[in-house]
Amino acid sequence: MEKSEKLSNIDKTSQFAHEAIDKATNATYKVATKIVDKGDELSQVANKIVDKGDELNNLAHETIDKATTATHEAIDNLQEKKYQLINAEQEVIVKYSTYVRENPVRALGIAVGVGFLVSKFLNR
Repeated sequence: MEKSEKLSNIDKTSQFAHEAIDKATNATYKVATKIVDKGDELSQVANKIVDKGDELNNLAHETIDKATTATHEAIDNLQEKKYQLINAEQEVIVKYSTYVRENPVRALGIAVGVGFLVSKFLNR
């Protein structure tokens, strides 16, 4: 082979290698661009998920706070009713104790009558 023919083959090979590198670089660039685009999409989706997670977290905390407040209010109301019932019971006891002291014969008659009725009811 001649020297000029060898140089021509080298130039062709060099040109072919450059074209192959350019094609590989373009293909790599296209793939990288698609990956970046998908990464951006995934990042946006991930950000939306994080935002929704924050909203749900806040909603859950608000719900727990409301439930806690309602429970405390219910406890306070129940304690108030408890004290009202205790006071009413004490008033009834004092009232009937006073009645029995002032009317012992009548109270004894009522007790005997109630006892008689209860025993008749229970014996049936």
